[in-house]
Order: sequence, then structure tokens, then C-alpha cells
Amino acid sequence: MLPVGEGERALALRAARRAIAEYLERGTTLEVATRAPSLLEPRGSFVTLRRREGGALRGCRGEARPARPLIASIIREAILTATDDPRFPPVKPEELPGLTIKISALTPPVPISPGEVVVGKHGLIVMRGKRSGLLLPEVPAHFGLRTPEEFLAALYQKAGLSADDPSRDEDRLFAFETEAWGEPEVG
Repeated sequence: MLPVGEGERALALRAARRAIAEYLERGTTLEVATRAPSLLEPRGSFVTLRRREGGALRGCRGEARPARPLIASIIREAILTATDDPRFPPVKPEELPGLTIKISALTPPVPISPGEVVVGKHGLIVMRGKRSGLLLPEVPAHFGLRTPEEFLAALYQKAGLSADDPSRDEDRLFAFETEAWGEPEVG
């Protein structure tokens, strides 16, 4: 994975904000022309929106698998975060200036055993049948989860699964890492 440099990070943040604004105002999807190899490499991404005042979550969507160039993933997920997070109503155009954007670029998920989980380093995905859950690496710090066991319990809860279920042996656990950056938040 190529690291995303400061200039590319700034470009990605501007593109995410412009993509949301263009979609909310005109219903069209922004296309960004770039030659930056780090933004053209296929990677998954997550985009998080928070309120500038108070930092409350306003939306978060993403894709874990590297299905498209990183810049295209960021644009797609920025629009979905603003319009299709089932926990929140769609963002209104006049609301956008009061929101901050955070981007997480993911490494491809790889199988991992519970004993290999490193809190603060790994993001995790659990899959059992048709159920799945994903937590980004920063989630443990945000919610005070200090041990791999606490992190795994939160992951299972998010997926709507029981960690004590005998079918847990069929679970597939994956880890990934992120490069994360965002706009400054105002208290």
C-alpha cells in the first residue's frame, strides 16, 4: 500500500466535501482527475461526518474491500455517509458547513485469530452467515475498550451476534489497518 501524502490527503478532503455538496445540490456524482498513485490504488475507505460544535456523529459509511481507486471510494462513501446512513436523516445542503469530514483509507482485510488482535492497530470485521460487523481501529479509544476481549465483544454486539454462541467456530474474523485524516474539529 502506498502511503497517502499530505497533499493527497488535502485533495481527498476537498473532493469529499465537494462531492457531498454537488450530490445534495444537483444529484450528480463528482469525478476527480488525479495522477497521485496513492489515490489511484484500489483501497476501501470510510468517511465519517461529525458536527463541528460538540463533535456528535452525523454519519459514517464505508467499504472494506478494495473495489475501486481510493479517490473513487472516498467520493462514493462521502455521498453515502451524507445520504444513506440508516441511523440519521439525510444531510441537508445548509447543514454541510457545520460538519467535519474524516477519511479512513483501509488496507485489505486479512484473516486473523482473536489472539492476534492488537487494540488501536487493527480494525476488525466478523462474519457469520449473512451477519457481519466492522469496527475501525479508533473505536476502542473512543469507547474506552482496552483489551482485545472488550474490542471483540463490541464487534460481536455491532454485528448482532453472540460471542458465546456455539456456532462461533464458524466465524470469520478479519483485520485491517487504516490511515486516517480529517478536517479540524471545533469543540
